[in-house]
Amino acid sequence: MERNINLIDKVNVMPKGFYQSLRTIWKKPKENLGDILRTRLAEWRKQNVVVRAEKPTRLDAARELGYKAKLGYVVARVRVKKGGRRRRKPEKGRGPRHAGLVHFTPKGLQWIAEEKAQRKFSNLEVLNSYETGDDGVSKWFEIVMIDPNHPNIINDPKINWITNPANRRRVFHGLTSSAKKSRGLN
Repeated sequence: MERNINLIDKVNVMPKGFYQSLRTIWKKPKENLGDILRTRLAEWRKQNVVVRAEKPTRLDAARELGYKAKLGYVVARVRVKKGGRRRRKPEKGRGPRHAGLVHFTPKGLQWIAEEKAQRKFSNLEVLNSYETGDDGVSKWFEIVMIDPNHPNIINDPKINWITNPANRRRVFHGLTSSAKKSRGLN
């Protein structure tokens, strides 16, 4: 009996790694980051919709999605307005109650953010993205992008698949993770 209690205590007291502790902090960002997150969001609201970030805000999420701190990798922060798109009211026919005018969302917000980043940085390719914050009006995503013409990317066997012309502008073909999820494939 005593032996089992000691094992349980050791399991609960195991030291966490850096990325694991970052992941637990970002599970409840408003509780754990509080003032830091609030000041960041205030700064981000004043910035443009698509901004190139110096480094990832959530290093654990970026690394998990394929980001490496070397030349050829770029992180872009994108602001997207929350809520769905509203359809036009039909001029004739059925009443607006059954027309499906509101609560109409053709794509996920994350996919929309990836497309905005792709349009801004047309020479780069979207690898993946993750959420960094939200308020009552907007959501912010950070998009990991890759330069397919950079020598570091061309010579790296793990990521040089993105240099293939078939993968050009893959976000618009619905091939990123969030696009597949929005299409119901994941």
